[in-house]
Amino acid sequence: LNMSSSVMNISEHLSCPLGFGHYNAVDICILETVVIVLLTFLIIAGNLTVIFVFHCAPLLHHYTTSYFIQTMAYADLFVGVSCLVPTLSLLHYSTGVHESLTCQVFGYIISVLKSVSMACLACISVDRYLAITKPLSYNQLVTPCRLRICIILIWIYSCLIFLPSFLGWGKPGYHGDIFEWCATSWLTNAYFTGFIVCLLYAPAAFVICFTYFHIFKICRQHTKEINDRRARFPSHEVDAAGETGHSPDRRYAMVLFRITSVFYVLWLPYIIYFLLESSRVLENPALSFLTTWLAISNSFCNCVIYSLSNSV
Repeated sequence: LNMSSSVMNISEHLSCPLGFGHYNAVDICILETVVIVLLTFLIIAGNLTVIFVFHCAPLLHHYTTSYFIQTMAYADLFVGVSCLVPTLSLLHYSTGVHESLTCQVFGYIISVLKSVSMACLACISVDRYLAITKPLSYNQLVTPCRLRICIILIWIYSCLIFLPSFLGWGKPGYHGDIFEWCATSWLTNAYFTGFIVCLLYAPAAFVICFTYFHIFKICRQHTKEINDRRARFPSHEVDAAGETGHSPDRRYAMVLFRITSVFYVLWLPYIIYFLLESSRVLENPALSFLTTWLAISNSFCNCVIYSLSNSV
């Protein structure tokens, strides 16, 4: 009886994004809880594994991109930890005065952490671009000190760009609202959404497209030149040069390109819905919930791509 009354309490007080009626509201809330709990567990376990691997494999630290990959792992781990907030809210709803504050803080933290991941992906693409276009001066351009400064600036920028949402200027982008106040009282703003797109989403996407386009173009040119040399001078020296040339860089770039591609595939529906809802063109609680947690699931997908794409 206590369990059934608590479940009914959940259905009465919580905003269940996928709920379409009173009779199935309890089942929908249970489904939401299962989805969020499962994602929370996978995100925390997967990123703890990544962090543990980097801690136990010092050779991985020789890669400059390891700084950004570890930063992404910590950011995604914090995403999983912060997801405990809606999980606990669904399991035991607290009728508190601080629901609005909890909702704002949760939405802000999630947005900042995913902004860090997006900025790190852009920086990784720039790092690989410099490694391939300027191989002789790369070690002088990219130093551990500069990498640490870059990571600090990423965190500062991500924290600042979503700060206006606390001043009443729009919603930072969290949808699939578990808290009733988030769903009914905290609305998106078209100007703030445009501000986020212009200063975060669009620049990151442009940098990634530009760098990877030139990376694969250069690698293709190098491969063609190596094949031409092999055809003209078939010798062991040319074969050795071809094997130790830019093919490792190309393979490494492909792994990072897969990570970036999956990130944008999972986040694109969320960004599109964010724009449509802010413009008051579309407002669908089911789409809001699905696009939000599809995007958040990327925090676990990175770990799978690491293990499938690169044995190291």
